[in-house]
Amino acid sequence: MASVLKIVGTLLLFLVVAVALAVTIVPRFLDRIYYRGATTDHFDGARFANPDGDADTGAPGGGRARFFWRALTGSDGRSDWPTSVAVNPATPPARVDGARMVVTWVGHASVLIQTQGLNILTDPVWSDRAGPLGTGPRRVAAPGIALDALPKIDLVLVSHDHYDHMDLKTLGTIWRRDRPRIVTSLGNDSVIAQSGAQATAVDWGRRVAIRPGIDVVVTRNHHWGSRWFTDRNRALWSSFVVTLPGGNLFFAGDTGMGDGRWPAEAATIGPIRLALIPIGAFRFAPGQMASGSHIGPVDAVRVYQGLGAAHAIPIHWGTFRLSYEAYDTPPKLLAEAMRCTGQSGFDPVAIGRPVEVAAYAKPTVVPVVARAALLRCLDTPAVRALH
Repeated sequence: MASVLKIVGTLLLFLVVAVALAVTIVPRFLDRIYYRGATTDHFDGARFANPDGDADTGAPGGGRARFFWRALTGSDGRSDWPTSVAVNPATPPARVDGARMVVTWVGHASVLIQTQGLNILTDPVWSDRAGPLGTGPRRVAAPGIALDALPKIDLVLVSHDHYDHMDLKTLGTIWRRDRPRIVTSLGNDSVIAQSGAQATAVDWGRRVAIRPGIDVVVTRNHHWGSRWFTDRNRALWSSFVVTLPGGNLFFAGDTGMGDGRWPAEAATIGPIRLALIPIGAFRFAPGQMASGSHIGPVDAVRVYQGLGAAHAIPIHWGTFRLSYEAYDTPPKLLAEAMRCTGQSGFDPVAIGRPVEVAAYAKPTVVPVVARAALLRCLDTPAVRALH
């Protein structure tokens, strides 16, 4: 009996030591150093941060573990989504020359923009799931362009390292086929390199020349990044302005509102012909209109006005179920918010349906509606009925 107890005690001791070592070693193993450089107002030498504050960018609902558990167990009260949505995939032209601009929403934050003989792709995700090792939310809408029908891509913009925006499998496939210029923000090139692709990574405010008269400017937004539980904010997040003759392209990436000054900062680069602005994954509690990491339609219309954009297309909805709102709540709420602000030109498009964006014309100036006043305007039975 004594020998048995000794063996059990020894095993327990080894178990305690193993757990202690795991707690010490495993997080460091899972951690990654994606970038090394000088400190700035948004980089402390180890991790990036939002200069307007990070208090609102934690996981909703009381921490990431609780959030994921409630999502996995179906106990988070989220609205039902369709298991699939009909999509008629487009077959885009090889090129669109000159000032014409043809845009096809592929789904979520993936958009093909064709203009000036360039094929530009934002946050390309063709995988069926948005998560590590084949896990994560499954897409309910097939890509609006089949990957083998995608024209030769010249420029790819990657906003940050979350799985629903940085799909290494897709990036690797496009890189091997087309060798596009991939532009991203600091640290993400290290992650993208795992796919075999090469990316140019620069800080906020820096330009990357594409061709004469066409640059990519990496611009500030308000978000965070991580591929694991322990590598939070090792790589930077961003929005982008692509300078183009006849009016710029703005891609917001994935963002919360933060201090709300970043749209005006992007507008100083030049007139914006088209803005791609997220409207989904904003509701993590009943009636919620935004999270710290994601704007909803209420703030998206404010971003649109702050950019001074002539046209905008809503993205980041209707593909992956990431939060609690119903499938069609984002576009319905967007329509109501546009009505309340008196704006026009920011309308949903169908996945896989190419749309021609009109030439830039300075938008009609309408009075700015304060957020509180906008929420009062939206306090209607129709809006309150949206889940």
